[in-house]
Amino acid sequence: MQNNQIKKLLAVSAFAAMFSAFGAQAQTAQSMTNQSATSTQNMTGKTAADGTVNNTSSQGMEDRSAQTSGASGASGQTGSGMAKVSAADKKAIMDMAMANMAEVETGKLALSKSQNAEVKAFAQQMVDDHGKALADLQPLAQSKGVTLPTELDAKHKAMSAKLEKLNGDAFDKEYMKMAGLKDHKDTHAKLQKISKSAKDGDVKAAADKTLPVVEQHLKAAQQMSSAKSGTTSGK
Repeated sequence: MQNNQIKKLLAVSAFAAMFSAFGAQAQTAQSMTNQSATSTQNMTGKTAADGTVNNTSSQGMEDRSAQTSGASGASGQTGSGMAKVSAADKKAIMDMAMANMAEVETGKLALSKSQNAEVKAFAQQMVDDHGKALADLQPLAQSKGVTLPTELDAKHKAMSAKLEKLNGDAFDKEYMKMAGLKDHKDTHAKLQKISKSAKDGDVKAAADKTLPVVEQHLKAAQQMSSAKSGTTSGK
């Protein structure tokens, strides 16, 4: 009788131990599930199991989105800035380009037709200096949305056609009269006007940069004209 009671107690104790072990395993599995869920929630920036919020991933995406948006805005401002140049400043850029182009073209013509070393040296300087000035204008024009002329205007085409028909001293005199003196006087006056009236700082800077070059060219042309007998006075 006593032995039967002891056996029953042992059986109950064994059953209780098995139940306890099973409960512990279930609790461990639940804990692992919760930890996995917490990790996943933290990565996506949602509320974690302890009530905190980890926004590392989502914040990074928001920051990159904001940067992209800012870059697009900056690009848009640049594009709108191209249209802000005034009509007068646009004409100023085109006038400077035309003056440079004309000096380069007539300078090349003088290099091919003149037999005078001094005239050829002057012509080479025109090609070099005005060629550089024209190249410097190209990025400025592009940034302001201005399309530069690709050929001479009617006035300079007529000048080139007239020079084409001349040779020798006749060519030298006409070239120095028109391209050397008259064109440089006209260009100098235009640059001074642009420097004073330009609303765009970059346009004004371009005129100011070219003015000393044109002044030097004009002075050289005047000296050549006055030093040679029979050359034009430029009037």
